[in-house]
Amino acid sequence: MHLTTPLKEVLHTTREYLAILEGMNIRTVEDLLLYLPRTHEDLSHIQTIATSKLGEKVSIRGTIRDVKLVFMRSRKKLVTARFIDCEEGTAELIWFNQPHVKRILQDGAEIVITGKLIEDGRKIVLQSPQFEAISNRPLVHTGRLVPIYPQHDMITSRWLREKMVIVRDAIDILPETLPEDILREENLMGRSDAIKSLHFPEKPEDVERARDRMAFEEMFRMQKDAIERKMAWQQEHQERLQIPMHPECIRQFFASLKFTPTGSQKIAIYEILKDMEKDVPMSRLLEGDVGSGKTLVATAVIAHTIAAKGQCALMAPTEVLARQHAQTITRLLINFSNYMRTSNKQRATSNPTIALLTGSTPSAEKESIKTGLANGTVDLVIGTHALIEEDVIFKNLLFTIIDEQHRFGVLQREKLKEKGGPHVLAMTATPIPRTLALTAYGDHDLSVLTEKPGNRRKIHTKVAGPKDRRTIEAFIDRSIGEGRQVFVICPLIEPKEENCRSPFETIPQGDMTIPLSDLKSVEAEVSRLRTAFQHRRITFLHGQMAPKEKEETMRQFKEKQCDILVSTSVIEVGIDVPNATIIVIEGAERFGLSQLHQFRGRVGRSDHQSYCFLFTTTPAHADSPRIKAMEEHDSGFVLAEIDLKIRGPGELFGTRQSGLPDSILQSLFNPELVVRARRAAEKFFVPPSPTAVGEGMGEGIVPHTVR
Repeated sequence: MHLTTPLKEVLHTTREYLAILEGMNIRTVEDLLLYLPRTHEDLSHIQTIATSKLGEKVSIRGTIRDVKLVFMRSRKKLVTARFIDCEEGTAELIWFNQPHVKRILQDGAEIVITGKLIEDGRKIVLQSPQFEAISNRPLVHTGRLVPIYPQHDMITSRWLREKMVIVRDAIDILPETLPEDILREENLMGRSDAIKSLHFPEKPEDVERARDRMAFEEMFRMQKDAIERKMAWQQEHQERLQIPMHPECIRQFFASLKFTPTGSQKIAIYEILKDMEKDVPMSRLLEGDVGSGKTLVATAVIAHTIAAKGQCALMAPTEVLARQHAQTITRLLINFSNYMRTSNKQRATSNPTIALLTGSTPSAEKESIKTGLANGTVDLVIGTHALIEEDVIFKNLLFTIIDEQHRFGVLQREKLKEKGGPHVLAMTATPIPRTLALTAYGDHDLSVLTEKPGNRRKIHTKVAGPKDRRTIEAFIDRSIGEGRQVFVICPLIEPKEENCRSPFETIPQGDMTIPLSDLKSVEAEVSRLRTAFQHRRITFLHGQMAPKEKEETMRQFKEKQCDILVSTSVIEVGIDVPNATIIVIEGAERFGLSQLHQFRGRVGRSDHQSYCFLFTTTPAHADSPRIKAMEEHDSGFVLAEIDLKIRGPGELFGTRQSGLPDSILQSLFNPELVVRARRAAEKFFVPPSPTAVGEGMGEGIVPHTVR
């Protein structure tokens, strides 16, 4: 038997079972051995009937007597037997609709049973207990730490345990996948020992060490792949890289502002500019909570790059956000240029040329912008997917910013990088736990903004039920009368009654389901609010509107021509309307915590007190600990950690279908494990010399050979 031996040559089973295994991508002996248990059940403590507690799952060794097949009036079949343990305690065993048990069990056979004891009158009974005959071979299904496997159709844990016994000897020839020095430094089990301990554990400590080993192996692989991607990309962009840092330029940029940047903003700018001084291209992720000032950081680096005669490009996921970036960054850069001129500084004596390139840009204007990018007269272009069109060519693109990177596909991001910008800054306003960021974005270095500019007030957040609606709407009306504005967020664009296959069609929401027709829609809510607030101006926004319609709607709202804006999640990121101080989120249970936090971040952008009201579809949803967390926490990073614990890393990171057991998946996001694996992966690419350790990944570095 070899690792590559097909299972059909090893297992005594039917074609149907082999076909199911094939569908699970289990074809060879090695595939079967790498199908790891999701957990283990400790059935190693053998008890007696006298020492067992009623209602608790126990394992008892004894002898079977009087096995009978009984036919009931309802035509159901029962198998009954008398069980006598080693201390002469007796119990009655009953199996419902399992006539095959009669063929398997023989009077006088010595077995180990596992189940829950119940009291039936004067008798002790076990209903449908698991059992295993005692023989010369070790127990497989009881009397030990029993592996529980992910089950699939006919493939049960019991079936898998029996088949693992057949291929057990092949575990010893599984190849090692980690370098010997890493195994030694991290005090890890060998791969074959770890897999043997998971399938055939002898004690709980072995299982824990084996899980740690397998989780480390997976995390090491992920980190190594990320570093390899980063190195390959850096080696492709070796020309026109280094941009010397000019601290005076940044000092003058700060001086042109009407406020003082936060400490974390200054640190992030320094980290980015230090990266851009190196002879390899920068690849950095700037992560910050809502309102932490990522745009200012990007603008400072843009100003520094333009001063070095380089071009910059910023790609945003939506046209609304691209236009807002264009307005904000243009204002900051023009203020900087004006400050430099009035201060008689040598640099930046003229305003930089900034262009906005989106799908709705008129054709003639598009051609003019493309010409300016090609001949170098356009310093900064801000846009959407239009930036990655083939005929968009840059003369000297040095700095590329991708806002909300996760909203773009890998190919879209690569296309923008191929335009020539060697230094790449990805930005996200979706707080990601640092552990998850190192895992999901391992090919980036990480900068985190932990502070918010100014002394912004905490947004009052309340989870509301139907009985609260009248009070809250009265409060909204008073606030509008005081000059404030309101966002209302709905899960749907239009009512779904017409599209439901039945009026009772439901969608899953955790442990509950709700009718589609119960979800709030923009169209229906606008109609309702126009009745409830007849004297107020109400407008709406959603993703199916034409770009010009969306732009005009946002312009009117920002200029206070509307009081209430009803929208879908299109306003989740980046929309900045300081006068809006209330946000109402309908169907709040439909959104993740990070998304709810993003919505909440649309208010709280001025000195006025702001409020967030979370309406759930049902009262039961209002009591959800996940939704209640929004009332207790205003940190996006804390909420992201809570979301990670509730939803699990598989759903958040897309590893649910990886084949890894949940116990190992959970380990992948243990901070200590991630740091250990990252450090080991970096050492893997560094030559074994005292001076090289920790110096990064330079040119000509060759990985260790895995033995």
